[in-house]
Amino acid sequence: MTGPLALYRQRVASGAIRPDPDQEKVVQALERLHGQLQAAPSAPPSGSGNFWSLFSRKPEPAKPTPRGLYLHGSVGRGKSMLMDLFVETSPEPRTRRVHFHAFMLEVQRRLHELRQQSGGEEDPLGQLARAIAAETKLLCFDEFHVVNIADAMILGRLFTALFENGVTVVATSNWAPDRLYWNGLNRDRFLPFIDLLKSRVDVVRLDGPVDYRVERLRDAATWFSPLDGNAQASAERLFRALADGAEGAPAEVPVGTRVLAVPRAEGPIAWFDFPELCARPLGAADYLAIGERFRVVFLIGVPILAPGRRNEARRFMTLVDALYECRRVMVVTAAGSPAELYPHGEGAFEFQRTVSRLMEMQTSDWLAVARSASGDTAPASFAPFALTSDLS
Repeated sequence: MTGPLALYRQRVASGAIRPDPDQEKVVQALERLHGQLQAAPSAPPSGSGNFWSLFSRKPEPAKPTPRGLYLHGSVGRGKSMLMDLFVETSPEPRTRRVHFHAFMLEVQRRLHELRQQSGGEEDPLGQLARAIAAETKLLCFDEFHVVNIADAMILGRLFTALFENGVTVVATSNWAPDRLYWNGLNRDRFLPFIDLLKSRVDVVRLDGPVDYRVERLRDAATWFSPLDGNAQASAERLFRALADGAEGAPAEVPVGTRVLAVPRAEGPIAWFDFPELCARPLGAADYLAIGERFRVVFLIGVPILAPGRRNEARRFMTLVDALYECRRVMVVTAAGSPAELYPHGEGAFEFQRTVSRLMEMQTSDWLAVARSASGDTAPASFAPFALTSDLS
């Protein structure tokens, strides 16, 4: 089977990827793990073999679980692209790639269900870890980052059990392991998880000089600023064009056991004012549900976020992460450019990733990715989206 290094070099030779020595060093680390996974024997199916074969030879000692990789570095350096290559060539049939936010939401949901079923008779966290390990042997995380105390307090026990059950972890992150949950509440209780993680993965840094997202930036006319009549009118014209002239109507999106109100929608297109998504206590579950339901999301009236509006800034960051993960298109009217929205205050460093993603989401390359992710085969006839009204 072709490994990530051969695939990377093929794409460099074809011109699809620019040669980058920093990236190639990371791919070589991924190639080593690929080889270890390829050499690791798969567990035999339950009940395999016959009675006499049990006595014909001594069982071979179990090989240790391959060490994983934790890839971190600045935004836009190609971490997700390299993860794509690794997952595409994985020799492990039980490989799962998942955004870390989405994984932890799933963990919390499944823990809740197990607690209700067991009535406190069995440790639900250990039970869940065994279930995950039965489903997945190579667990690949995008955007590994911890900001939630509920997640922070269970990660140590969860990952201890996952590692004990033979799961190999690969992750991309903008933060080195020692920076995870930085300044978080009761962070001292989280530190053993960092030690555990570093004991089971090789930490690799990718921080080359080129930010490929910024370099690919083109004016795709999905960002309108400043907040004036022209921006509002441009967004309105775009909505009507995509909706075949319809104004849209209120809709609802299910989020677990509740529903999220959408003030204006038409088919796979949704329109929200900034306060509706970022001034209310919403979170990743809400934003992922929006991304699953809609393919184009209009966000109207994003202000300059002063340090006192850090909660709104945090929600905005989570919203962008969710729509990015879902490969959706954002149309935004804002008081300034992405880099001007939250230059100072708590979380301003983290906001740099949001800026980079917002810039990438304005490029024609991103719009092509969004069409591909949604199965859209319509011709590229509607500028600037190359998305026609046939979006269902």
